[in-house]
Amino acid sequence: MTLPAQDLVETPDPHGAFPRLTREQLEKLSAAGERRPVRPGEVLYAQGEETTDWFVVLSGKVAIQHREGDDTRTVRVHGPGRFLGELGLLEGQPSFFTAVAAEPGEVLVIPVDALKWLVFGDPGLGDLILHAYFVRRALIIGSGDGLRIIGSCYSPDTRRLLEFVARNRLPYRLDDLDQDHGAEELLRRLGVTVDETPVVVLPGARVLRNPGNAELAAAMGLRHVEPPVGVRDLLVVGAGPGGLAAVVYAASEGLATSAFDAVAAGGQAGTTSRIENYLGFPSGISGAELAERSLIQADKFGVRVAVPGEARTLVPKDGLYAVGFDDGTEIVTRTVIIASGARYRRLPLPRLDHLEGTCLYYAATPQEARQCRADPVAGVGGGNSAGQAAVFLAETSPVVHLLVRGGDLGKDMSRYLVDQVHGHPRVRVHLHTEVREVVEDGKAMAAVEVEDNRTHERDRLAARALFVFIGAAPHTDWLSGHIALDDDGFVLTGADVGGFADAGISRAPLPLETSSPGVFAVGDVRHGSVKRVASAVGEGAMAVRLVHEHLAQQL
Repeated sequence: MTLPAQDLVETPDPHGAFPRLTREQLEKLSAAGERRPVRPGEVLYAQGEETTDWFVVLSGKVAIQHREGDDTRTVRVHGPGRFLGELGLLEGQPSFFTAVAAEPGEVLVIPVDALKWLVFGDPGLGDLILHAYFVRRALIIGSGDGLRIIGSCYSPDTRRLLEFVARNRLPYRLDDLDQDHGAEELLRRLGVTVDETPVVVLPGARVLRNPGNAELAAAMGLRHVEPPVGVRDLLVVGAGPGGLAAVVYAASEGLATSAFDAVAAGGQAGTTSRIENYLGFPSGISGAELAERSLIQADKFGVRVAVPGEARTLVPKDGLYAVGFDDGTEIVTRTVIIASGARYRRLPLPRLDHLEGTCLYYAATPQEARQCRADPVAGVGGGNSAGQAAVFLAETSPVVHLLVRGGDLGKDMSRYLVDQVHGHPRVRVHLHTEVREVVEDGKAMAAVEVEDNRTHERDRLAARALFVFIGAAPHTDWLSGHIALDDDGFVLTGADVGGFADAGISRAPLPLETSSPGVFAVGDVRHGSVKRVASAVGEGAMAVRLVHEHLAQQL
């Protein structure tokens, strides 16, 4: 296929998404791959397929195309020195685009496995590629050129799918049966009835009818078959910052490690638009990028986090532990790190379920911001998550109402965030304020009715979306009564446990160790934890050191 001349203009690179490699970098890469001539119209990789090769354009131009139904359009054009692909290439996901040679030229072809080692071994080149891939993923999320979800925004299954793809940072677009006039016509073309919705149209046009999260994850390369390694040295349950740190440190130190998360890697931190007080990132880092970097780092050491994988039981078994998961998988392991985190608390208001995922949110990511663009919004909470969300949403929303129950924004929020919130012209802080009602206009949200908890005066604030950051409850139901918890359900560790009387062990529990020897807890799920990303990462690293100490005592 020969493209029209006007389509051959190379795409500009204002944000570092499409850097040009230097001659020295190309020479280094050439040793790991082979040069190959290409002819116009030759497909280097196709939309919907997982590619095992990485391509660098040496001469000529390559067009990146997106196909939707019978329509194919060119979204990017790359010339000499540029490399192809995006984040999914490193994570084994099917491609969202097709790459086609637009004119005669030459490409450098490097196996993805070899690319990974180059990324890991050369910090300068690795950072260049990773940064470009993170920006490219953000651009795809913003454009909607990804998965296509067709369903009613009021359907619980549609909301479930929307949350799953957003939390896993998968690009998507919603065709809403209640609002998009062409959605039903699209279903007819796909041969799908309304009763079979929601449906997901994957890259390559394969259609999943109301898939479970596990089915969608498998189709998108998020879920993989656990390697048959027998008894693990360590099982990490939960992949927030603490869990991810534990996985990376354990795998890098040679422990046979497996890791699962019920929804998505990154935990609550993964939904944070920008973390500005994390050591080593003076300009800040998004929770999504921190999670993706950690996943790639874990993969470097041979561990892939399985998503979704919700732990249901933990049972002692002949000196080991057996953990059962929702899909019937059972992992037997010598030690366990509980990093299952906490789940978002809901507002104590009736009849809000139908708004979740459409105008009631518990995270502020680019996906939610895109849906709320140009609309006034409200946020509830006085902690760091609420402050970060308010500043992020104010980039596109004309006004962000931040509703705080207490009278001091600095009580639970970091000083730098307090300054940003107060200094932003589109953020309005309402202290001593609580939500009493969500006002709807038809099926959409129109406003929130709030009350001053001192004077009991009420007011109505225009808002098309409500973001709730009022804490979370620990996810500990799966511990099957074998782990001691505090009155609020958080896991007791170290000195708070007291001892191992029931296990017949005389030593005191190690720091971060639970009431069951060899089972540790880190992050938000742990009683007394510091609710900071850096603290969770530190606990994850420390827990691995304690795992080594426990295993040494077992010898």
